[in-house]
Amino acid sequence: MGKRINEEVLGNERAEYGKQVVISLSRQLTEEYGRGWDEKQLRRFMQFAQLFPEEQIVATLRRQLSWTHIKILIPIENPLKRDFYIEMCKLERWSSRQLQERIQSMLFERTAISKKPEETIQNDLEKLKGEKKLSTDLIFKDPYFLDFLGLADTYSEKDLECAIIAELQRFIIELGNDFAFMARQKRITIDDRDYYIDLLFYHRRLKCLVVIDLKIGEFEAGFKGQMELYLRYLEKYDKLEGENAPVGLILCTGKKQEHVELMQLNQSNIKVSDYLTVLPSQKLLQQQLHKAVELAKDKMDHKTELAKLQGTEN
Repeated sequence: MGKRINEEVLGNERAEYGKQVVISLSRQLTEEYGRGWDEKQLRRFMQFAQLFPEEQIVATLRRQLSWTHIKILIPIENPLKRDFYIEMCKLERWSSRQLQERIQSMLFERTAISKKPEETIQNDLEKLKGEKKLSTDLIFKDPYFLDFLGLADTYSEKDLECAIIAELQRFIIELGNDFAFMARQKRITIDDRDYYIDLLFYHRRLKCLVVIDLKIGEFEAGFKGQMELYLRYLEKYDKLEGENAPVGLILCTGKKQEHVELMQLNQSNIKVSDYLTVLPSQKLLQQQLHKAVELAKDKMDHKTELAKLQGTEN
């Protein structure tokens, strides 16, 4: 329907003339077929035909997503962002309500993949679409929203941990699908010394253990060494045949970007993310997340240009 309106009725024109034609067409269809043919609906059809011009893609999409899903996706202008929500929605089988909630919570902007070059995002999405291969950049977020824990202005790491256990279901929803809770305060013994892992999860699609270390305050360099110890122990003693190396997530109330960069955490199996127990306004949150994405991409572009210059000089 959208394709026929665009091509046969409007001749791909979008001027005032086109607007009047759509209004007139809506009236005619409503008179003949009843409700469901209002101008807004026709324009959705037209947008849908523009965004998904290939019939084979449309057929595949409609087998996995409902028209309600598609109506939510149509207004997303960034094609990579739209593809991210399409593929994650298909993979995790979100309801239309869950899709709407994840878009409103700016899930894409909070994932590590949003801060990568466009080519990397496209490659990861193609692997997910074709091979069902999921990268950690599509899974882990920054920041995490833990406002549902109901913590007071001051709290300890133990308070945070207890609140998470009490609201475990909602915490797993925020983490994402496929996380399975394994243990709290898991004891490991190294050289007759006991250590305790705050929270241990397993991710079914990544096929690995996920250690979550809870911290009050900003990220410190020593946190990396502690997490590396946990991961190496689990890899040696707990990893089963066929599983991938464990991944660590350090949750802090803040971090300085240069600390994270100098410790080269992006080259390891360790992720560092902020968490928010009280959410700022939607407008402020959008500004902060968009700024973080732009800064990350600017740095990535600078490194790419620098590498090209060095290659030319060599």
